[in-house]
Amino acid sequence: MTLTFTPVIGIEVHIQLKTKSKVFCTCSADYANDPPNSHICPVCTGLPGSMPVLNKAVVHQGMLAGMALNCTVQPTTLFFRKSYYYPDLPKGFQTTQSDLPIAANGWLTIKDDVGSPKKIRINRLHLEEDVGKLHHSAPDGRLEGADASYVDYNRSGLPLAEIVSEPDVSSSREAVEYVTALRRRVRYSRASDVDLEKGMMRFDANVSMKCSDGRWGRKVEVKNMNSFRALERAIEYEIARQRKLMEDGGEVLQETRHWNDAKGVTTASRVKEFYRKFIVEPDLPPLVVTPEWIKEVRASLPEMPGEKAQRYVKDMGLSEVDAAVLTDSLDVAQYFEACVAAGANPQRAGNWVRTEVLRAMNERRTDADSLDARPDTLAELLRRVDGGKLSTTVAKSVFEAMMEGLSLEEAVKKSGAVEGGVGADAVGNLVQGILKANPDVVADIRSGKDTAKKVKFLQGLVMREIKGQARPDEVAAAIDAALALK
Repeated sequence: MTLTFTPVIGIEVHIQLKTKSKVFCTCSADYANDPPNSHICPVCTGLPGSMPVLNKAVVHQGMLAGMALNCTVQPTTLFFRKSYYYPDLPKGFQTTQSDLPIAANGWLTIKDDVGSPKKIRINRLHLEEDVGKLHHSAPDGRLEGADASYVDYNRSGLPLAEIVSEPDVSSSREAVEYVTALRRRVRYSRASDVDLEKGMMRFDANVSMKCSDGRWGRKVEVKNMNSFRALERAIEYEIARQRKLMEDGGEVLQETRHWNDAKGVTTASRVKEFYRKFIVEPDLPPLVVTPEWIKEVRASLPEMPGEKAQRYVKDMGLSEVDAAVLTDSLDVAQYFEACVAAGANPQRAGNWVRTEVLRAMNERRTDADSLDARPDTLAELLRRVDGGKLSTTVAKSVFEAMMEGLSLEEAVKKSGAVEGGVGADAVGNLVQGILKANPDVVADIRSGKDTAKKVKFLQGLVMREIKGQARPDEVAAAIDAALALK
């Protein structure tokens, strides 16, 4: 009998919450361009006698993130001390919520490997503090081959939300789709910027295998993934490793493994501990979240991307593909909606935002909120296109000028556009000049050689000279008329 193996995967996601200061002290959370150990104090370095004070903004952001993931906010929660010893943890314990999280029992819907909807349950979202960052002396910055390691405690004490899924994920592809959907919703909530390049989102994966003969492999926790690609590769490697072990009759150890992205392998880190190492944090009282506070936070939660995309399809007539692109980030969705609110046709506005606006954002490496071409100005430009005053080709040139900070009228003037297009007489005169300059092409057309292709060529020459300020059908008609007169 051929054995089959089914992966059973749970995902733990750590995200850095967006606050001005750390979770238990007033040290700034913005240290990106500052020297190591310049944003520290007795609290976040664990000096004896220091006392933590919970940052209210961290709780607010944690509730926001939980609500974005369809979790229920818990009315009462506790902080615990999770004890372990490592150089990046100066206190010798991490303050975390453990068994009594701020939010629990959420879910996200993704597409499974055959394209059907699948619900991934979220067990909990709990708050905790980040640890410091180790810098190794090896040329590649890795621990392997390093002579020494140094600790920067600027990151120590930053507010984190750990989001723990149930083991509902069945493949590496589903894992990536799940964390992508999670990132999008949390970013919409404004609880976190979830910037992967800045380390604001990190992943752990709990992987085990179920065999068709009834055997279960033990759960292995894989750590050190900080990109979607790393998460995908690590899970694929671990599935293959565990399957091979079980096929050969071996035993999968319950352990923590480290993902080596350079080598594309997981390596054993430590055997999973079975004893509890949590005690209630004696320096922090129970956190009570009132119904009024929950109501206030929920009122600040924006419409989520899935619901927004459905509304674009239903109420604005957009395609599902266009709606998905427009709702991928909140700033783009808000730009599009402002453009429509200013009077632009939703389909045309959606097409322009999806192409021209996103292109401009990528070229300038900025978000939609920072673009010089504001949505109300783009709406006026698109109304002129719909009204026949400007062609699409000319409008794109005008948009480029608007991106340089010019007003619409200044941009129209700079691009040399003629509102209403070039008159029929001017088109006719230009056609005559093009035909005169291309006698060989005219001769081929008259002889019936590639007539359609040659006429299209002449039409392109005219449109280029006229800068798109005439409709293609008008140019084609002028060419036909001019050839008939010859």
